[in-house]
Amino acid sequence: MSSILIAIQEKQDRFKRQELKLANYILNHSQAVVSMGITELAKESETSTATISRFCKSLHFQGFTDFKMKLSADLAQTPLPNLYQDIVAGNSFESIVTAIESNHLRSISDTTRLIDQKQLKLAVDALAQAGQIDLYGVATSGIVAQDFYQKLLRVGKRVSAFADPHMQITTASTLQPGDVAVGISYSGETEETITALTCAKERGATTISLTKYGANTLSSLSDIKLFCSTLEEGMRRGDMASRIAQLHVIDVIFTCLVSQHFDELVPLLEQSYLMVKKYRS
Repeated sequence: MSSILIAIQEKQDRFKRQELKLANYILNHSQAVVSMGITELAKESETSTATISRFCKSLHFQGFTDFKMKLSADLAQTPLPNLYQDIVAGNSFESIVTAIESNHLRSISDTTRLIDQKQLKLAVDALAQAGQIDLYGVATSGIVAQDFYQKLLRVGKRVSAFADPHMQITTASTLQPGDVAVGISYSGETEETITALTCAKERGATTISLTKYGANTLSSLSDIKLFCSTLEEGMRRGDMASRIAQLHVIDVIFTCLVSQHFDELVPLLEQSYLMVKKYRS
């Protein structure tokens, strides 16, 4: 099943009655929906065009046309014979290696299809112009935040990434308009990350979220919303594919940032490399 359809499934208990009717129709007739107009879908699902528009925007699409195009692209991807594979007792090392490779490749592929180019550009522009950048994340998402911290530091950005939630709020309280705060949480419901990003928003900073696809608290309070694949569930996977998906988005953002400001940032990258080589050789 596609990432978009899974996001719809996950939100079913939060839809209003008419939206739920529409969701169920889309889940059961996804291939047909991509060739329908909004009026035809409203008639077939026994809802209204207003319900469809509201439904699409609640899932972070610009409208029905945007939803239909991305659903079509999602469905066009041939499903892999084995989707995300969980940890199973007694598997051979060979099968484990193959399974992890499959999980990571699928995660990157699914996440790539979810990247909104407009939101990506907004994020890159905000980071390029930021006076100060704060990165918030705990546990696995904290590791992703640290990776982004090292990248931004190498191109001369003023950036902080504290693992301590108290320090996250402390640094968020010093932000001001023109600064940027990035909240990273796969679920989008990590309390510490939500609190820090809320504080940053109150201070007037531009807020960016990176979460799994679909409606969640962190993305709802963010100015700029970025998403990764929703297809990894279950405790035994140890957040493997979701971490890879988050790192993939971070790599995309950083590469776009450097590419857009090549003459300014590449010399800084080279300088940091040479200085580390000089003093650590």
